[in-house]
Amino acid sequence: MRIETCYFCSSRIYPGHGIQFVRNDCKIFRFCRSKCHAAFKKKKNPRKVKWTKAYRKTVGKELAIDPTFEFEKRRNTPVKYNRELWTKTVEAMKKVESIRQKRVNAHIMQRLRKGRELEKERDIKEVQRDLALIRSPAAGLKERKKLEEEEEEDMKVDSDVEMEAQAIEAN
Repeated sequence: MRIETCYFCSSRIYPGHGIQFVRNDCKIFRFCRSKCHAAFKKKKNPRKVKWTKAYRKTVGKELAIDPTFEFEKRRNTPVKYNRELWTKTVEAMKKVESIRQKRVNAHIMQRLRKGRELEKERDIKEVQRDLALIRSPAAGLKERKKLEEEEEEDMKVDSDVEMEAQAIEAN
C-alpha cells in the first residue's frame, strides 16, 4: 500500500482518496481534498497559506532541516526480496522514527521556552508602562502627606526669610 503526499498541503493521501491532476507535460499532482485542489487552481502559494506544512516550516513552527528526512525519499531501484534485509529495514525505520520524534519534541520544547521568555518580557514592559494604573491609592497617600508637610515647612521657612528681609529693610 503506497501512501502519497498532497502536492499543496503535504498531508497524507491514502489509496482511494483525494484528487489526481495530470498536466499536459505529464506532471502528476495529487491533492488530499478539494480545498487543496481549488487553492492550486487559484495559483495560491502554499508557503503563504497558514494551514499548510510549507507555511509552518517557513515560519519555524515545524522542524525543517533534519537528516532523518532523507530516509523518506522514495527509491525506485527494485531490490530482490530478502527476509533478513526486510526485517533490518523495518527495524531501521522504527529507530529513525523514534529519533525523529525525539528531535521534533525537542524543537517544540525549545519553541515553548522561547515563547515563555518573550511573554515574560512583554508582561514586564506592559507593567512598567502602566505602573500608574496599578499603584494603590493608599501608597500614594503616604507620599502625598510627606510632600505636603515638606511644602508647608518650605512655606514657613520662606515666610520667615521674608519677615527677616522686611525687618532688615525697615532698619
